Amino acid sequence: MVVLAPPNLFLLTAPCNVRYSQLVEYELECILLIQVLTYLAMCNIDAAAYALNAANVPPSLSGFGAASLMAPSTRTREPCYLKNHKYTLKKNKKCSSPAPDHNFERIFIWDLDETLIIFHSLLTATFAQRFGKDSSRGVQLGLAMENLIFSMADLSFFFNDLEDCDQIHVDDVVSDDNGIDLSNYNFSADGKIKENYNAFRGPNISSLMGSKREQWLQLRSEIEQYTDNWHSYAFKALNHISSRCNHVNVLVTTTQLVPAIVKTLLYGMSGVLDVENIYSASKIGKEECFERIIQRFGRKCSYVCVGDGKDEEQAAKMLDMPFWRISTHADFIAMLQALELDYI
Repeated sequence: MVVLAPPNLFLLTAPCNVRYSQLVEYELECILLIQVLTYLAMCNIDAAAYALNAANVPPSLSGFGAASLMAPSTRTREPCYLKNHKYTLKKNKKCSSPAPDHNFERIFIWDLDETLIIFHSLLTATFAQRFGKDSSRGVQLGLAMENLIFSMADLSFFFNDLEDCDQIHVDDVVSDDNGIDLSNYNFSADGKIKENYNAFRGPNISSLMGSKREQWLQLRSEIEQYTDNWHSYAFKALNHISSRCNHVNVLVTTTQLVPAIVKTLLYGMSGVLDVENIYSASKIGKEECFERIIQRFGRKCSYVCVGDGKDEEQAAKMLDMPFWRISTHADFIAMLQALELDYI
């Protein structure tokens, strides 16, 4: 497994007389170079050289790998393989409609909390501690969003009925053999979850919020400001992948399915995440969820796991998937650069 999260080496490569304010630039450049080149190294040395030439390398970093990489040759780049997962380095064409599941070329499997959105770490104040923020303000914002999430989950997505059922996927039969008494459950609600998601996804979410619309918009704005536009970076990556033909975003989270679906709506990701591509690992764990996704999309396509935690990293390792770690804003910047250059 390739872990796309190198150590910070910028202090070793920056000149000793550089001002502190310049170190951020060196750090971002090093993260970009090491992440992209590490990923490419397993595939093709020519593409790695292209990546190095395309990156804006500071003069002090000109010796960092540049001399050791020969100029790209003119020969055709061959695809490489990682345990039956085919990787090719080629330009991605745009398409107007999604392909069938078995025709996708690359699946990006995303973690939710603390990767695509900042939520749990607001409640625990760990985000504040890590990034030097006002912890009480972060907790306040987290609680306000939590109230909105569970209010919508109960009112529009039947969470009161489904809370103890631990569905993995929206198409799963809720009467799973988990010993829960479902004698009073309205099974017609199962289909309604998908119907409501599709009805209120994208810009239509405003009509679902009703009188809470202004509160929701203000809260989204305040969280984004507090987290230094974390979700904006995440959404750019999601949107870039969604715009590619035969590439798709899939969400796997330890959050229960209904709250995960509601979070996707409230954080504005429903336009780039189909409800059928949202999985809850709260019952079976991430590795089994990943295996289920592989069964669905097949082994001819490639898989990239993106997350911040050990659960998804370990699951990716067991299934020989490349893992792109998201720990800071800089990791998103590096990923966006790699996406824009069509290197992942």
